[in-house]
Amino acid sequence: MNLEQKVMAEMKEAMKAKDEASLRALRGIKAEIIKAKTEPGAGGEVTEEGELKLLQRMMKQRKDSLEIYQQQGREDLVQKEQEEINIIEKFLPQQLSTEELKAELQSIIAETGASSPADMGKVMGVATKKLAGRTDGKAISAAVKELLSK
Repeated sequence: MNLEQKVMAEMKEAMKAKDEASLRALRGIKAEIIKAKTEPGAGGEVTEEGELKLLQRMMKQRKDSLEIYQQQGREDLVQKEQEEINIIEKFLPQQLSTEELKAELQSIIAETGASSPADMGKVMGVATKKLAGRTDGKAISAAVKELLSK
């Protein structure tokens, strides 16, 4: 069952339950899938990797908006963004905890032979590919900086 089929099944359930928050988030995911399928060169298909990138992009947008709304004290919008984040998370792989992330990064650092903050680019290149979908880039970057500055 691909992402589009899962989203459609969830939408049916949300409609039956009259769950407006879920429905709003699911419609957003569906719209992004359709947009990705109609892009030039997509051939009417979205790969599993493409679906993962699409969900990650949506999650990043929601988190950025959430941060801005919190700074501005817009609790009504904060709640909407948080509801959408919760729905999108259902479709993403299990996220790494901070300890798991650091353990993964330490093995990548040993693998690449990085020893100083100047080697951050080497580590980030490998880490973003290896940890794709399991954590966001900001968390990887912060953890790499911390580990390389020791």
